[in-house]
Amino acid sequence: QLRVEESGGDLVQPGGYLRLSCAAASGTLDGYAIGWFRQAPGKEREGLTCISNTDGMVRYADSVKNRFTIGRDNDKTIVHLQMTNLKPEDTARYYCAAALWPTCPPQFYTGSHFDYWGRGTQVTVSS
Repeated sequence: QLRVEESGGDLVQPGGYLRLSCAAASGTLDGYAIGWFRQAPGKEREGLTCISNTDGMVRYADSVKNRFTIGRDNDKTIVHLQMTNLKPEDTARYYCAAALWPTCPPQFYTGSHFDYWGRGTQVTVSS
């Protein structure tokens, strides 16, 4: 069973940037579609972005489009989430998830497409 792990969360000032990483605890993320989600206290989980394994197609939620970028490294062992122009409302615990089906459906943001979830990494945006 695949285990995924997130890293890179931190405290950052508004307008700043962070790069989160998602890696397999063992093996590789090759073959899986990978998504990033977040959940703030008292709020529902929010789907942010997804990258397909087959053709690298990506999807973004409107809330993060043009600010967040998802990408894989060349050997598909790590998926990054580059976050720029961070806002206080971006404060949340961020999770990556892997899907056995290698493409990202339009409704990826529901999370139901994904089979394996990490424990998350905390991002706090505050001055």
